[in-house]
Amino acid sequence: MSDYPIAKPSRRSFLGSAAFGIGALAGVNISEFAQAAAGRTTDTVRLTWGLGGLNLIAKERGEFEKVLAKDGIKVEWLGPFPNHAPTLQAVTGGSADFSFGGSTTPALAAIIAGSPLVFTQFVVYEPRTTAIIAKDGTGIDRIEDLVGKSVAVNRSGLGEFLLVAALEKHKVDRAAVKFVYLNPPDAAPALASGKVDAWSMWSPGVDIARLEYKAHDIFLEGRDLEFQIDYTSYLTTRKVATDNPALVRAVNDAFRAEGKWASENAKDAEYIAQKAGKYSDELRDQFIALKRQYRYFAVDDEQFVSALQKAADWLVARKVLPEPVRVADHLAQL
Repeated sequence: MSDYPIAKPSRRSFLGSAAFGIGALAGVNISEFAQAAAGRTTDTVRLTWGLGGLNLIAKERGEFEKVLAKDGIKVEWLGPFPNHAPTLQAVTGGSADFSFGGSTTPALAAIIAGSPLVFTQFVVYEPRTTAIIAKDGTGIDRIEDLVGKSVAVNRSGLGEFLLVAALEKHKVDRAAVKFVYLNPPDAAPALASGKVDAWSMWSPGVDIARLEYKAHDIFLEGRDLEFQIDYTSYLTTRKVATDNPALVRAVNDAFRAEGKWASENAKDAEYIAQKAGKYSDELRDQFIALKRQYRYFAVDDEQFVSALQKAADWLVARKVLPEPVRVADHLAQL
């Protein structure tokens, strides 16, 4: 795993330094130029969060904000969001600065659609627990049983990708299964009421549904899939990354520290997540037993970017993503 990206002088920072000298002569507020030259034009960062993952833990624990406060940065939390795609829309629309650390697949889909987004860093968490589940007693016990059935997935997201991969592995024609595009808040009641026959979903939603609706795994990512095509990622707009590289680096560092704490304190992290997620002690203890580990990768990690490019090509070939995308063109320059 690579370390933090090394700060490189950019054309903008050079121009900022030049403007500092000109501004001083003109009697302009020197402190504003000094801040811009340092790679930051704002003291506030607006972060999105959902009912799971590191952003939730960071928000609830409070240490994340203290870390950024040392650099004079104030945090505003926006949410909760149900999944990654709406946070990407918030960032693109200008109401938030960072997506909440979610799937690379909807991020790539948004980029292909024209959103001016760039990746700021990546996360791999283990064990991988995304699963396709069906309710007990439905007769759906393996992927082959999905023929003629409906499965809820999030469009161009981890749920859809996992179903595509599972069908391919078990040589089931994709056209023989009905893909029902639903976001998590709508997919859960659809499974409970029988409006869909199965659901492809990540933690903690899939775990809650498995327990509350008496469901079982028919395909588990970490057990049944031999490779990884979808990763966790943070994104901002290209303008934010260009105007505020120091701010982006500070946020990256704070998330890395949060990931390190969560990896080393699984029990405490899961208690925090349970309080917000409002699920049972039984489920919380299952999560604690997983002892999740979080590994971060910088945008200048060539090996990781190469792996993500292969993932993107795989998704394009299977029409999960509509057209090719060059990942290297959409990385923050930090």
